[in-house]
Amino acid sequence: MNADIIGFSILLLGVGLVVAKLVRLKFAIFSKFFLPSSIIAGFLFLIIGPEILGRILPNFEVFANLEYGLLTEEIVTVFSSLPALLISVIFAALFLGKKIPHIKEIWLTAGPQVSFGQTVAWGQYVLGILLAIFVLSPVFGLPYMSGALIEIAFEGGHGTAAGLASTFEDVGFAEGADLALGLATIGVVSGVIFGVILINWGVRKGKTNFLKDPKSLDETELRGIVGLESEEEKPSAGRLTVSPYSIAPLALHVGMIGVAILLGRGILELLVRLENATWGADDGVIIMGYLPLFPLAMLGGVIVQVFLDKYDSYGLIDREMIKRLQGLALDFLIASAIATLSLQVLGANIWAFLLLAIVGILWNVGAFLFLARRMIPKNWFERGIGDFGQSMGMTAAGLMLIRIVDSKGDSKALEAFGYKQLLFEPFVGGGIMTALSVPLIFNFGPWPLLIFVTIVMIIWLLVGLLYFGRMDASKID
Repeated sequence: MNADIIGFSILLLGVGLVVAKLVRLKFAIFSKFFLPSSIIAGFLFLIIGPEILGRILPNFEVFANLEYGLLTEEIVTVFSSLPALLISVIFAALFLGKKIPHIKEIWLTAGPQVSFGQTVAWGQYVLGILLAIFVLSPVFGLPYMSGALIEIAFEGGHGTAAGLASTFEDVGFAEGADLALGLATIGVVSGVIFGVILINWGVRKGKTNFLKDPKSLDETELRGIVGLESEEEKPSAGRLTVSPYSIAPLALHVGMIGVAILLGRGILELLVRLENATWGADDGVIIMGYLPLFPLAMLGGVIVQVFLDKYDSYGLIDREMIKRLQGLALDFLIASAIATLSLQVLGANIWAFLLLAIVGILWNVGAFLFLARRMIPKNWFERGIGDFGQSMGMTAAGLMLIRIVDSKGDSKALEAFGYKQLLFEPFVGGGIMTALSVPLIFNFGPWPLLIFVTIVMIIWLLVGLLYFGRMDASKID
């Protein structure tokens, strides 16, 4: 495969995203449910690719050679390779350009959401592993590793599901990646649908403190357009921190993300070498060898940011610029991951897939309705709805739901949501535990991990109910 094919494939993804945006503008149904253009683009490529057109067209003699639909084998190969690369970019950028606050500040501002979010995440493991032990494995023949799919897909989202494809393949459960991607898609769509339903219910029942009209978003916001107002009123996508004649600002920020990824790669290599020299030697237990790069790229980003906090007196990194690069990587990742989704795998495991989806959705909705109000003493609806959106597979969905219920930021839900990630994403939702869950079940079986995740879930549940739940709301920032 040459560079031209790789470059053309990336350009094709970009064109697909533009077409998807036009589709989203043209058809109100996509705007109504805030479906991202990247998901629409992914499904467009899925339709014209080997899984749909590639199965239909070869039935006609004139199209006998179009087994990859309107795409080519090389393009599909590039698409399938991109998610594992781009997920490291996304996670390396998580904390870059964001001053790492003191742990006490995080705890007082976002502690209730941390406890709620952690309870939901570890609960997804508990229910998933129980489901694998008693139903998925004995009834449907799936390996016990399927018990990690709910957390990987719902809490982790498309990026994490796609990024773990090589791990699934290494442990002999290659179809796990397709199941996780399918579940992540279900999670995002149902997250937005159920999120809007919950918001309407909250308004009717007087649960929301700031939103009284659930139809408060105007037409441009629904369509995903920023401002038909004057150019001066449009928000900036980023600001210059260096003079372009010295180095292009985007090049500097890409370089910083690269430093973070290289640090993560170095840490991973050290861990693998340590494992091979100790517990992994002589056919021992291998865990780090299955660990993907992206959670350690996130750690590399934290190291870079701590260094910048201490030594960068010029403010070289702009957080908004980093977020734009992160968003670019995420859009391309989602589109390419869905484009190469195996419908055959989903069809072969349809009942197990639906069961996982239903259990995941019921747990997330139930946790929001019954636990959020008891664990978050101040503005529980506004703060909890963001965590609900994230738990359904997409941080952006959580941010969108917060924006609907608190457009002016009076509840400080957005600030707390951001702080929460510092004590959340290093561990679950794409963090170390998410990356290790499949190798751990593969090596030790489901029962040890079930006991561990149950204990952790109970600890966070008790912290939320007995500590934050009983705390004076005035002490919560």
